[in-house]
Amino acid sequence: MRELTHEFATDAASAVATVTADPDACYVAGGSNLVDHLKLGIATPSRLVDVGRLPLDTITDLPGGGLRVGSTVRNSDLAAHPVVRERYAAVSRALLAGASGQIRNQATTAGNLLQRTRCVYFQDATTPCNKREPGSGCSALEGYGRYNAVLGQSSACVATHPSDLAVALAAVDAVVVVLGADGERRVPLGELHRLPDDEPERDTTLAHGELVTAVELPPQPDGIRSTYVKTRDRASYAFALVSVAAALRTEQGRVTDVRIVWGGVAHRPWRADVAERALVGEPLGGAAIRAAVDAELEAARTTDETAYKLPLVRRATALALTQLSTRDEEALA
Repeated sequence: MRELTHEFATDAASAVATVTADPDACYVAGGSNLVDHLKLGIATPSRLVDVGRLPLDTITDLPGGGLRVGSTVRNSDLAAHPVVRERYAAVSRALLAGASGQIRNQATTAGNLLQRTRCVYFQDATTPCNKREPGSGCSALEGYGRYNAVLGQSSACVATHPSDLAVALAAVDAVVVVLGADGERRVPLGELHRLPDDEPERDTTLAHGELVTAVELPPQPDGIRSTYVKTRDRASYAFALVSVAAALRTEQGRVTDVRIVWGGVAHRPWRADVAERALVGEPLGGAAIRAAVDAELEAARTTDETAYKLPLVRRATALALTQLSTRDEEALA
């Protein structure tokens, strides 16, 4: 047993000052990920600063039609919000696909984004893991690798990011509001998480002590729709083998706006920029989707255990875009 202190923050600025000054301190709110790691012995903070009682649990309208989501808004409340369901369907669907109802009632917006990988070796303190102990090695490289990354991995780490919500938020161009010792800054969701390179212990671009206070969802262009497709081993409470968040707008049968983000394939949500560029201006059909996805997957590196992910990505992306295209056609009928 390792002793630790637990204290409730009275305001965001003092919480940031406390954690910034103590390298062994960390934030807690819902705690569904951190508590697991405390039990497993892979997280050993000496101080928990609880931000769960701060007034960061509301969803408010932004000028122009966007939303500001407080960092401690529960996943269940965000998924059920009528504006989220109407304008940001991918976000609602990702949350509903992400966990059991009990966990959604406990988990927070920021906690979901900042959860750590579910790599089996990261969660096993008896095995080498560069993410858990830098320089010790990556057991997943030669071990059980069915869940490993196929894009953006490095010789130091092949873990994947587990958040469904992060994938969906990237597809709607969300911005994360962060408070640090030097003040507030805004980080595009696509720049919040990082690839492992030779520092896999760093999941995000946040500095120690920086606190996520909100996520802003920008107004979506007229006519754009979004969805979320997740493939997994079982229908409930399972992490994505592959997931796709997609947003689409078509005019006269041609793609005018498309966003594609993949989950379960990399250390961060993977924005399929190459595929997006290939589809804009083209008629949306099976052949065009396959060609665009294959162009993005040219950078993929697979093993015998992860090769199955590539056809899953192709099919899940085609399903998501076809569903959205069909809705566009129905709206015009």
